[in-house]
Amino acid sequence: MANPQISPVWHPERLAARMPFLRARAALAAATRAFFTGHGYLEVETPALVPSPGAEVHLMAFESRFMPHLGQGEERRLFLRTSPELAIKRLLVGGAGPVFELARVWRNGEASHRHAPEFTMLEWYRPGASMVSLMDETEAFLRAVWPACPAAPFTRLTMAEAFDRYVDGLDILATIRPDGTGDAAALIGAAAARGLTGPADEDWESAFFRLLLERIDPALGAHPTFLTHWPTPQAALARRDGADPRAALRFELYVDGLELANAFEELTDPAEQRARLVFDMAERERQHGALSAWPVDEDFLAALEHGMPPTSGIAMGFDRLAMLVSGAKRISDVQWLPWAGQS
Repeated sequence: MANPQISPVWHPERLAARMPFLRARAALAAATRAFFTGHGYLEVETPALVPSPGAEVHLMAFESRFMPHLGQGEERRLFLRTSPELAIKRLLVGGAGPVFELARVWRNGEASHRHAPEFTMLEWYRPGASMVSLMDETEAFLRAVWPACPAAPFTRLTMAEAFDRYVDGLDILATIRPDGTGDAAALIGAAAARGLTGPADEDWESAFFRLLLERIDPALGAHPTFLTHWPTPQAALARRDGADPRAALRFELYVDGLELANAFEELTDPAEQRARLVFDMAERERQHGALSAWPVDEDFLAALEHGMPPTSGIAMGFDRLAMLVSGAKRISDVQWLPWAGQS
C-alpha cells in the first residue's frame, strides 16, 4: 500500500483523506453563492492577468508577458493578480454593484499551513454600505455558512482600544502625525518605555506589526473579533475616519487566531488614492528593489476620476473559511490539487 505521506497529491489514498474537507468546501461554495444572490448581489468574473496586480507593499506577484501573435498587439509585462479588488471597483464605477467574486489569486513566496501561493479569495462590495453595516453583513454571512458559529455577537474592538488593553496602555493614535504618517520615534519610544524593544533600525510600520503580532493577535482568543479603525499609515485603500483622521475605516476579522478577512469603507477620492499608490510603489521599490515594482494602475485611477459611489468592500480568504467550516488544519487539505511545494 502506498504511503500517503510520500505519494502524489492525486493518489487515491491522499485524495480520499482530503475528501471530507473537499466536500465541505464544495458545500460552502454553494452556500456562499446562495447567500449573496439571496441578498441582491451579482456574481462577476474579472481578469486574472493584469498590468498592475495589487496595491499592498508587502505582497509579491508572479510575473508573465504577453507575446503578440501574428502581429496582433504589443509585447507587455503582465502579472497574475494578488486580488480582484481594483478590477471590481471599475465595475462599481460602471454601475454593476452590489457584486461578489470567488476569485483565484496568486501571491508569490507565501507558503505555510495557512498560506499558499495560489488560492481563492471571496470579495464582495456593496455601494452605499458603511463599515458598520458591512460588519453586520459579514457576521450574518458566517452564521449562514458556518454551522459551529458562536451564538454570541462577534466582538468589535478598535485598534486604539486593543493597544490600550493589550500593550500596556500604549496610545497608538498619538504616534500618528497630522499628515497621516507614522512617527517612528514616538512609537518606538512608547514601546521601549514598556520594555518592548525591537531592532535598532525599526521603522513605524515594523514596530506596529511587531506589537500587533506579539501582544494583540494572541490576546484576541477564539471568539470572532472585528479589529477596527486601523491607524492611517495602514489605511491601504480605505478612507480616513471623519471623526478622527488619524484612523482609517478599515477592519480585519479574526477567528481563533486566524486572520480571515480584511475590509474597507472604500477611498473614492482619486487624488488621494493616486498619492497613496505612488507612495506605495516607491516604498515597494525601496524595500524590495526596482525589479519588484510595477506600474500604478492608471485605468483604475481613471475610473475613480469618473466617480465611484460610496462603497464598502471586503476580501475573505475562502480557503481559510473552508478550513474553519470543515475543521481542516492545513490549507492544502481544502484544495483539490495543492500546489507542488505542498505535495
